[in-house]
Amino acid sequence: MGLTTSRPFETVPRTAAGHFTLLFYAAVHAVVDHVRRLASTGGPPVDQVLDRYPFLAGYLRDLQPAQWQAEIAAWEAETEAHLPLRALDEAGIGFAGRLAFLLAGLVEEDSRFGTLFAELQEPVGQRRPTLELTGRVIAAGEARLGETDAWTLCRPLVEAGLLEIPNRQAPRTEWLLRVPPLLWDAARGQAASVSGFQLLAPEELPVLQDLLAPDDFLERLARVPALLADGRARTLVLRSDPGADPVEVAGAVARALDRGLLLVDGSADEERTRAVGPLATLTRSLPALARDLGPGETTEPPALTGYRGPLVLLLGMEGGLGGRGSEGAVTLVLPAPGAELRRRCWLRALEGRPAAGLDEIVGRFHLSAGFIRRVARIAAALAALDGREEVRPNDVREAGRALNRQMLDTLADPLEAWGTWGDLVTSETTTAKLAELERRCRHRERLLDHLGPAFGNGASRGVRALFTGPSGTGKTLAARVLAAELGMDLYRVDLAAVVNKYIGETEKNLHRVLSRAEALDVVLLLDEGDALLGQRTEVKSANDRFANLETNYLLQRLESYRGIVLVTTNLGENIDPAFQRRMDVVVPFLPPRAEERWRILDLHLPRAHGVAPAYLERVARRCALTGGQLRNTALHATLLALDEAGPVELRHLDEALRSEYRKAGGTFPLSEAVAPRAADGGMEVFVAALEGRP
Repeated sequence: MGLTTSRPFETVPRTAAGHFTLLFYAAVHAVVDHVRRLASTGGPPVDQVLDRYPFLAGYLRDLQPAQWQAEIAAWEAETEAHLPLRALDEAGIGFAGRLAFLLAGLVEEDSRFGTLFAELQEPVGQRRPTLELTGRVIAAGEARLGETDAWTLCRPLVEAGLLEIPNRQAPRTEWLLRVPPLLWDAARGQAASVSGFQLLAPEELPVLQDLLAPDDFLERLARVPALLADGRARTLVLRSDPGADPVEVAGAVARALDRGLLLVDGSADEERTRAVGPLATLTRSLPALARDLGPGETTEPPALTGYRGPLVLLLGMEGGLGGRGSEGAVTLVLPAPGAELRRRCWLRALEGRPAAGLDEIVGRFHLSAGFIRRVARIAAALAALDGREEVRPNDVREAGRALNRQMLDTLADPLEAWGTWGDLVTSETTTAKLAELERRCRHRERLLDHLGPAFGNGASRGVRALFTGPSGTGKTLAARVLAAELGMDLYRVDLAAVVNKYIGETEKNLHRVLSRAEALDVVLLLDEGDALLGQRTEVKSANDRFANLETNYLLQRLESYRGIVLVTTNLGENIDPAFQRRMDVVVPFLPPRAEERWRILDLHLPRAHGVAPAYLERVARRCALTGGQLRNTALHATLLALDEAGPVELRHLDEALRSEYRKAGGTFPLSEAVAPRAADGGMEVFVAALEGRP
């Protein structure tokens, strides 16, 4: 170690590792001094101990008689770098406490100390130091602070989470002291990200001036570091949707405070959460704790033992602070970026790569900064696979689809966006309403800039539409076509399946799917809307009250929804009027009339079919089937023809129609006889013979 110089510790590097080495040797010195003290009171001679433990000789060669506490303090005073063990002063841990911490960790650095401790602690024989041994060693050390009560010495370390006691069931004197490995690495200046924790050094973090956010948000954010530094605010609460990047904002605040960032995700268990405080102190980091709250849930800023600085809570848009959590808290909401800000985010995320159709990308993909970065990386990789440097809108669309699958497939069912409006046969009223809906979707963001002042902040870029009509009238097909025309992905959620019998679970399920779909900017189809949006009932029981709460939550959430959401119902008359008032467009889907039924059949039958136009006209006039039933009929007829390796004929269509009526429990309205069908066992031939028909 080279400590034998004219000036103590002059050659020791003025780094965290150098400081750790000094205190490590001070702890070893305290152990050797304890051995000398035992020798003077009848214990084995020091030379005998050194013969049994020759590794100590190496440490002794580097040791010199010194006033460790005073000389280390002088070395610290000349060192400007952050020293993790010096930072323990902020947690009320003095020099003797530091030595106790190092003593408990000696075996982590050199396993041979475990054998020495086992001998010194006979008959207990443990390889880690006990509370009793630690008290005696420190009391015998150069620091001699008059601390003879081992528990009084070690209790602050245990309460701060710096030391653990794995055998609390044993007598207190035999309690073993253990340093959590994560904290030992931090004390050595070698802290690293582990499961549940992410450590970012100040130089890895952005500066406030480089953040991409609206000017008014940045102005407010710039005042936060001063509030946290002087204690006027204790907690910064950052709220955002899933697509934003609150970690970047928290990192900029940490850097302004000359701190690193300690990010703790919501999956960290109790043991790891206990280490947050001391780890933040040792690494001089700003702890940022992520919490995923559902509607009505609350959280409180945790009391971080071993840490006395500010902290950050990263929350979504739901839930809140409970108890005394709001005291001394400053809350900022990360806004969704507008078109110009999205452009800047795309340019930064693409890192100088050329982008074709940047205007289309900015206007089509309403994503927040965090998702833009993720999508841009995937899109660049897709372009590279095609041998291109240039990123195109199709690359971005495929990259967005990959992100959608990752985040939504477990919550909703993806539906293929398919077709054009020419594939959908509806009434003139329905067609006009669908055209209105498409216009509203295409101009949903630009519309906000052209509204009159009376709208104020009451308008949003969200689009809400209600599709009403019987099953099979084309509601789902219309959703597919709309998504295809807009170039967006479509996801379907069955609201009847979302409803949960447990209190509060329905709202949580809705929150998860709505918040992610909104952030990913997909078209969301809520099927069976009457399951939650039916008429609210008079409260006669607890079930009625909670059912109304679920309806109220969905009403409020849809009102603030910033994406495109389509709600379908087969029972439009049962939908709550308050819900209909919140809809931007209500599209009625009516059973098709004769002309529309003819067009549906014509679209779905193979082009080379052999069914006479007159028969198709009779089917359209007499068979009052829905579009879905006619589609099934065409599919069945085509299958029958395929089985016979020929074109679709009248008999195939007749059989398919009869099958559809049997399935619906109705009577087939066409009485014309066709060729015998194997399916009815020759019954048609038998009836014809009775009637004297050929």
